Amino acid sequence: MTSTSERVRVRDVTLLSDNWYTLKTTRFDWQRRDGRWQTQQRETYDRGNGAVLLAYDLARRTVLLVRQFRYPAFVNGHDGLLIEAAAGLLDDAAPEARIRAEAEEELGYRLGEVRKLFEAFMSPGSVTEKLHFFVAPYDAAMRIGDGGGLAEEGEDIEVLELPFDEALAMTADGRIADAKTILLLYHAQLHLFGPRGG
Repeated sequence: MTSTSERVRVRDVTLLSDNWYTLKTTRFDWQRRDGRWQTQQRETYDRGNGAVLLAYDLARRTVLLVRQFRYPAFVNGHDGLLIEAAAGLLDDAAPEARIRAEAEEELGYRLGEVRKLFEAFMSPGSVTEKLHFFVAPYDAAMRIGDGGGLAEEGEDIEVLELPFDEALAMTADGRIADAKTILLLYHAQLHLFGPRGG
């Protein structure tokens, strides 16, 4: 079996933008399953990899989420304020170290045990980012501040503590429209909290 790297021949790469992150267009030859070579062109947006975490309290059946303005969602017809799980780019840090720092910055909690679930590409047709998904229990004793993110990075984050069943219902009615958060909430339903109302 031929490896994928043997089926791709890059012809040229053009940098389109490196203003915020890196946007490139690449022309390459792809060897199809029937052996023929086909020239294709794709744009890739490279913003690095990230980590995301759902903090949960089983005893109180609550989760910690954040609400913040997302300009791309706004220009695509959403009101622009998305409810999400705490997340951030790795910026050369190990995924667990990064998500612990994000929990402190965004949620205001210093977590104990943090468990990695899986890694996933969220928009592989154009974005190179791979996310590392985590869950962690929290309680009131772990709170070290108000959270809210880093103002110097433009963050203006509202911390939400929600009943788990309400958060899950919000995925069904569209109030939670963020894919990474929906994945974590459904994971929590299957593996942490059990059936709704249970």
